[in-house]
Amino acid sequence: MQRAKFRIGLIQMACAKDPGENLAKAGWRIREAAGNGAQIVCLQELFRSEYFCREENARLFDLAEPVPGPTTEAFSRLARELDIAIVGSVFERRAAGVYHNTAVVIDAGGALLGTYRKMHIPDDPLYFEKYYFTPGDLGFRCFETRYARIAPLVCWDQWYPEAARLAALGGAQVLFYPTAIGWHPSEKAEYGAAQHDAWRTIQRAHAIANGLYVAAVNRVGYEGPPEHGLEFWGGSFVADPFGQVLAEASHEREETLVVECDPRRIEDVRRNWPFLRDRRIDAYAPILSRVID
Repeated sequence: MQRAKFRIGLIQMACAKDPGENLAKAGWRIREAAGNGAQIVCLQELFRSEYFCREENARLFDLAEPVPGPTTEAFSRLARELDIAIVGSVFERRAAGVYHNTAVVIDAGGALLGTYRKMHIPDDPLYFEKYYFTPGDLGFRCFETRYARIAPLVCWDQWYPEAARLAALGGAQVLFYPTAIGWHPSEKAEYGAAQHDAWRTIQRAHAIANGLYVAAVNRVGYEGPPEHGLEFWGGSFVADPFGQVLAEASHEREETLVVECDPRRIEDVRRNWPFLRDRRIDAYAPILSRVID
């Protein structure tokens, strides 16, 4: 459904150990974005704490909260006051022993439209997410906000073309990727530039292949002990439906980006590169196999 132009805001920030401090910072950053014209504001993955998945520690489950809960209540008040939609990230306590990495979508006016639970859960050095998170069970969801139809996906999801395609087929005009990704200090010199380039390239490719806007929102700053922590590389950006980068944040600084999106650009790109039209849906059944032997 084509609409008027709308503006999205991305909040790239460093995180402290205190969840209350991070929520307060997110609040004034949201106000900053709204003051600069943003109508849909997205925060980075797990913004209320440092990235705790660097270690496996049962005490860290205390960081989790229910949905609805303190974070959604705070964002609902801001959305109602500022007349904006907000995409937030919550370490969700669903039940005793069942936790999710969850994106929440709050519409202008303050209503909680729903949640998306991260589907792809990584398990890599310093990214021990399988210890904390149950894989999502809600599928790839789209939400009709007052300003645009959007699909939140989360971090590791951004490497999977299937997730982006299903969101596009659901009518999303923007894919939002709340993210926490960075360099291992021992790898940065040799692999850092290539790792960042791959991350940026795969998401631009989703924009091109699906003819929609992509917004990646990463954190910034170093977290953890020297040589055993992560340097989050920031670089939050928005790509248009042709994959052109409209705005991009630095690797080092906290920044708030505000970018205008035009649904007519989606229409124009898809008319000229009609990938969705030419899909061979009769031939794709093998993709449901783990491998094709």
